[in-house]
Amino acid sequence: MTTDIKVPSFPESVADGTIAAWRKQPGEAVKQGEIVADIETDKVVFEVPAAESGVLAEILAPVGATVVAAQVIGRLDAAARAAAPVAAAAPAASERVAASGGAVMPAAKKLMAERGVDPGQVTGSGRGGRVTKEDVLKVVESKTVALAAKPAPAEKPAAVPAPARPAPAVSPPPVSTEGRSEKRVPMTRLRARIAERLVEAQRTAAMLTTFNEVNMAPVMALRDRYRERFEQQHGVRLGFMSFFVKAAVEALRRFPEVNASIDGNDIVYHGFYDIGIAVSSPRGLVVPILRDADQMDMATIEARIKDYGKKAQDGKLTIEEITGGTFSITNGGVFGSLMSTPILNPPQSAILGMHKIEDRAMVEGGQIVARPMMYLALSYDHRIIDGREAVQFLVTIKEMLEDPARVLMGV
Repeated sequence: MTTDIKVPSFPESVADGTIAAWRKQPGEAVKQGEIVADIETDKVVFEVPAAESGVLAEILAPVGATVVAAQVIGRLDAAARAAAPVAAAAPAASERVAASGGAVMPAAKKLMAERGVDPGQVTGSGRGGRVTKEDVLKVVESKTVALAAKPAPAEKPAAVPAPARPAPAVSPPPVSTEGRSEKRVPMTRLRARIAERLVEAQRTAAMLTTFNEVNMAPVMALRDRYRERFEQQHGVRLGFMSFFVKAAVEALRRFPEVNASIDGNDIVYHGFYDIGIAVSSPRGLVVPILRDADQMDMATIEARIKDYGKKAQDGKLTIEEITGGTFSITNGGVFGSLMSTPILNPPQSAILGMHKIEDRAMVEGGQIVARPMMYLALSYDHRIIDGREAVQFLVTIKEMLEDPARVLMGV
């Protein structure tokens, strides 16, 4: 008895996906609920569990295939037992090598096709007898030497010269990459979606960036003073992001245009504060959302960000966790960035960029002193946010961070 393995239902915002990996191969045993395949979409990776125990009988959608919801991608034999590993299919004619019987690397296969090399003439020197590009090049070079050593044909009697004609134009030879490493990999759906959205933001929004700097000494002193007690009481580390989220929420209250978005010819003013926090993952940049951040205390913010960071690394973020948002914060400082201009995350109208904290000479009371300073950058859509509001918004965040009691008091 066979059971169909189907693509799970996608949310409305996801049209299709790509088979990213098969965790089981035909003939391997599968337990009920065990993940047999991963499907990558432009937002998250969906896991496909086995509906019952059995043996994977057939794969209908190979890695890289585009699939839609409810599509049958494989079949499971519930009555069969796990068999020995399935033997690999016989290699294609272009991959058979008489001398070694090994596999042909993609670069070598391409070069053989370009140079007209018979696979039977190539001896594989790679691991397991694999044929490499260098093996093919040796055959090509030996042919060239043999051709050069071949005696030239006897000269024919000189003929009457034909009228001179202009030589045809010769195109410059293409730049050779022989002997130099080159790797070509398909763009993941997430990376392609990121590229699409960033280009869209630059094409459709009147994007502008304003800068300021903040003295982080007061926040650092407060954090050092309560760090151990905070961690003991709440079980989570006290970072800088919770201070920035709290300051951003208060600034958004004062300047609602920054929390708004454009929908056609309308401006939508959001009465809630869903703050996106940019997180790096192995698949690319993702922006999980702190829903109703104005109702969270600092411990909840830190715990939620920690949870999102772990889920991003494991590829476990859900559609709901990365969809929406009214404002975003990105921290390039964790990678050493001193200053940058963050790009909008449509349809949001603004994004705050944090950067590296660095001691700089500042003038206070006529004296030069060293202070831990951070550059702040606010990129915004000038179509609905004027320069005055953008600058005042950033100044509000600066003032609240330089007097962190205001963050807690909301003044």
